[in-house]
Amino acid sequence: MNKSDSERVRTVLDKMGFRWTDHENEAQLVGILACSVRQKAIDKVYSRISHWNRIKNKRSLITFVSGCILPADKIKFLKLFDLVFTMDELPELPDIIRQYGIVTPYSVNPESDLAPTGDEAKNQKIAEFPNLLELLQSEDSLKIDVTHKIQNNETSMDERSIMDGFWHIQPNYSSPFEAFVPIQNGCDKFCTFCAVPYTRGREVSRPHEEILQEISSLINHGCKSITLLGQNVNSYGLDKKNEGISFPELLRMIGELGNISQKKIWVYFTSPHPRDMTNEVIDVIAEYECLAKQIHLPLQSGDDEVLARMNRKHSLQKYREIVEYIRFKIPGATLFTDIIVGFTGETKQQFEQSRLCFPEFQYNMAYIAIYSPRPGAVSSRWKDDIPHQVKKERLHILTKDLEKSSQTHTKKMIGRTYQVLVTGLDRKKLYLSGYTEGKINVRFQPIDTSLIGKFVSLKIVSATEFSVQGELVEVADLKIK
Repeated sequence: MNKSDSERVRTVLDKMGFRWTDHENEAQLVGILACSVRQKAIDKVYSRISHWNRIKNKRSLITFVSGCILPADKIKFLKLFDLVFTMDELPELPDIIRQYGIVTPYSVNPESDLAPTGDEAKNQKIAEFPNLLELLQSEDSLKIDVTHKIQNNETSMDERSIMDGFWHIQPNYSSPFEAFVPIQNGCDKFCTFCAVPYTRGREVSRPHEEILQEISSLINHGCKSITLLGQNVNSYGLDKKNEGISFPELLRMIGELGNISQKKIWVYFTSPHPRDMTNEVIDVIAEYECLAKQIHLPLQSGDDEVLARMNRKHSLQKYREIVEYIRFKIPGATLFTDIIVGFTGETKQQFEQSRLCFPEFQYNMAYIAIYSPRPGAVSSRWKDDIPHQVKKERLHILTKDLEKSSQTHTKKMIGRTYQVLVTGLDRKKLYLSGYTEGKINVRFQPIDTSLIGKFVSLKIVSATEFSVQGELVEVADLKIK
């Protein structure tokens, strides 16, 4: 989500006349998109701004922070950063920067070529397309007039209107073949451990016409991998009651876009909530080739009592039924999850219940986090009664359990041929790397950088816990056969 946000921040700054530099010591404006969901991430923010503020003694430097920020963190950041703004305030950033006294080509002449005119101005209004085929044939893309301001001083202004200004910013995509498309913002679930409702606000669904137009534009421009983003993607449309479409309906329309385009693409989504995961979602994924057969389904805990204290509003049995239907309907799907260890009051027996989920559900990947109280979340008022050392031990144990379940899958891949999207060089720059449709990391030789951004067929020859190595068979046809 922060990476997606940064692509829109980049657009606004580019339109103001700023130019990106890969070298921090050359920068005049530096910033962070923070994440208050975990304390470790916030600790890194404080470390970074401390470094930047020391640099200010030697040269001119403007600092900013945005992203997911808790009110308590925001108060502290106001004393440390020059500029603090929320994502829904991003369209206001040009004024915020100009008021701070920074001169840019845009601030000198805001009526220059940065202001849209003619066809560009007309394109700012989302076109109404009679069918998906016409949508795919359109060359239009979303535009933004960064001079547009959202007047939020009216009590009738709702959160959807506030987010509209942000969503209308055309992102400066960081990759020509991978893209993140936000479809929903905020959360209404109020899990007791989570700060998202306090950093992102209530659930707001982006208009489906805008989502489809952005995706069609990406397909037309050769994008291969698209990830739909939201705090709870499968609650998409629920905030609109009977005025919008549901998440399965949105997926179906995206699936039809993929069929009509006749181009090979993989469409992912993250993250859903088990409470809103329906069989219909799984049915649609099974039906359409472009909807990737990889599902991220956060569990958080394998114990019903802990799930109740977390306010997850689903039981382990409900989660089990979802996984069973996934295995029945999409046998080849990979399964990812999120787990928290050391949540307040978690007993050894309750932790063991979480351990049992790994051999049962055979996770391919799990993002395991040590619990840390977040100011504002309900659980922050409870005693953090699990010693940090115990949390670290539980993290280590679950990681070993994950390695076993994941390697069960990667070993079965040996000898089989898979299509892989090549994304770049590995860390040591000795192999090309990429991932399968199921998001399993792959590396292979020889190094041919012309393959980056393309689909290739690889025969898997070896496997580790979380990745595999393959041999190049052929460069895959980019058309669906």
